Amino acid sequence: MVIGATMQNIFLLHFRPFLSRCPSACSVSSLQNLEQAVREEVEAKNYVKIPDLFISLESCQNSNPFSFFSSFPHNLQVHIVDEILQSFIPIRPRSKPQLAYSYLLSYSLQSSHPFPLALAVLQRTLRSGCLPVPQTRDLLSSTWLERRCLSQSVSDILLQMQTIGYTPDCRTCNYLLSFLRGMGGAGCIPDSNSFDTVVGAMSRVRKTAEAQDLMKQMVVQYGLTPGQGTLVKLLAALRANREIWNAVEMIEFLEKEGNSVGFESYELVIEGCLEKCEYVLAAKVATGMAERGFIPYIRVRQKIIEGLVSINEWKIACAVRQRFTALKS
Repeated sequence: MVIGATMQNIFLLHFRPFLSRCPSACSVSSLQNLEQAVREEVEAKNYVKIPDLFISLESCQNSNPFSFFSSFPHNLQVHIVDEILQSFIPIRPRSKPQLAYSYLLSYSLQSSHPFPLALAVLQRTLRSGCLPVPQTRDLLSSTWLERRCLSQSVSDILLQMQTIGYTPDCRTCNYLLSFLRGMGGAGCIPDSNSFDTVVGAMSRVRKTAEAQDLMKQMVVQYGLTPGQGTLVKLLAALRANREIWNAVEMIEFLEKEGNSVGFESYELVIEGCLEKCEYVLAAKVATGMAERGFIPYIRVRQKIIEGLVSINEWKIACAVRQRFTALKS
């Protein structure tokens, strides 16, 4: 896409390049001049120069130098912001574009279509080692709550990132995790969908400790029930990380709290136990599974019995076999 051609007749004011002058020429005397300077660099696609235009500013101001984006079609806004974000990646130090990120995030959140663009800006902000400024965090909270009040699910909000070429990563999920924990203070009690989405995202990137803590919080603190699909994702991540004892502990915790655990979750954990040759632990999970009316696949039952016999746990093997036989009958 050729931005100059698309935006012809939009840019009426042109200033000389800032970085080709001495440091005093880099200082922007007013927000109005700053916006004009940013427009010039955007038109020329000199995005890497944009952070230098903010040198004279100590903090974000009320007027946003990216506000002229509002005159562009939404698709063009997304394209330009994406190009800006990509151009900032090689800049060193990485925190140099911090104010530019803050202004971009603030503009995105106040636009008519805040997501998923704002989440893309948030992701790049976090990857640069920076955090959103307090004012922007408050804006993110209010915008997030507005979208949730419109019945837009958390999963829908996050999955929209894929439509513009971004995917929630570990840092983004961690930030959303802390943000979710603060939603109660913002006047909104998190729902199961909110927790399930973040737990699922944490599980996909194998941040199992955080995912376990969050699942326990949703059950104990908010009295919510995890979705079976979310539990499977967490248990699969624990199995992949070879944290099978933690997976068993999670099942026991949910059962103790009165939450149901599905067949797929039990089967997944038993297979994880067998992979680590934890035959006694596998038998324990299988017994608990049987008490709830589930019976493992015959292949899994055979592996449990054979594994127990191989470590001379004859009594346990006989007891488990009898339990399986009784359940089948």
